[in-house]
Amino acid sequence: MSRIRAVAAVLLAALALSPPAAQAQSRIKALIERLRGDSMPEGIVKTNGRIEATQIDVSSKYAGRLAEVTVKEGDEVTAGQVIARISSPEYEAQLRAAQAQVLRARQALAEAEALIAQRKSDQILARTDTERGRELVEKGYLSKQVFDQRSAKADAADAALRAAQAQRDQAEFAIHASEADAEQIKAILVDLVLVAPRSGRVQYQLARTGEVVSAGTRVVTILDLSDVYMTIYLPAAQAGQLALGDEARIILDPVPQYVIPATISFVAADAQFTPKSVETADEREKLVFRAKLQLDRDLLARYHRQVKTGVRGLGFVRTSPSARWPDSLAVKLP
Repeated sequence: MSRIRAVAAVLLAALALSPPAAQAQSRIKALIERLRGDSMPEGIVKTNGRIEATQIDVSSKYAGRLAEVTVKEGDEVTAGQVIARISSPEYEAQLRAAQAQVLRARQALAEAEALIAQRKSDQILARTDTERGRELVEKGYLSKQVFDQRSAKADAADAALRAAQAQRDQAEFAIHASEADAEQIKAILVDLVLVAPRSGRVQYQLARTGEVVSAGTRVVTILDLSDVYMTIYLPAAQAGQLALGDEARIILDPVPQYVIPATISFVAADAQFTPKSVETADEREKLVFRAKLQLDRDLLARYHRQVKTGVRGLGFVRTSPSARWPDSLAVKLP
């Protein structure tokens, strides 16, 4: 008996001298085990889920060879940042040709305007001669034949002026067409520089410098770290009681000591088969509804470097607006 008492005393002393970190870790494990259990307050539902984020594929609009890719997987990018460039010697040559065509059309316009000025002068002179000839014919100082020649010359001057004006209009149309061609090629050159449409993190780099890509080829995939959510699946009886915009809670497996606030932002209108990677409280339910637990943008901005997609954890939602969150699910952040 004395030996047993001695062993018990040693164990009690060891527990009393155990470091606070070990005690805290044991409490965290106990909390997670309790939360993973089946007993939850009435009106609170828990389910497994994983963290996801909106993905944006940055693709090439035109075929070509990648001159450079300026980012790699894991890099943080900002909206408008250059991600890659596609070499464009052919389009640059087409742009120079289009710009030369613009200059040629403008030169033609200048020549047409000069010709119009000349034709107007010829028209004025021909009309003046015709008017004078009419007076001379009436007085008998000019023959009718000569007057007819002057009239024909005036008509020819009018026709020449109209032709010159048509040449001017054609030159103006040519300028507009050539400028449109130049603008189109400039737009292509702009699209050959791939930029990030949103700020985020490069998730995948799918093409490398020097590779030839076709139109529509994905070069990189970016995660929008301002649009992060946990995807969960619930049976119809529970999903139908969720309220959009209501509070939710998230506990992630890698950091179980924290309780993250979220908001119900989406509930699917159609049921779907249970994914293999998700377990519901009742695995016999064959059809479930997908829901999103959206994380706050300000919170994501504070911890965006710690945000990782694919992380598993637990999602907690309320099926009754009057249900109160237990103390174990009080918000706790780093």
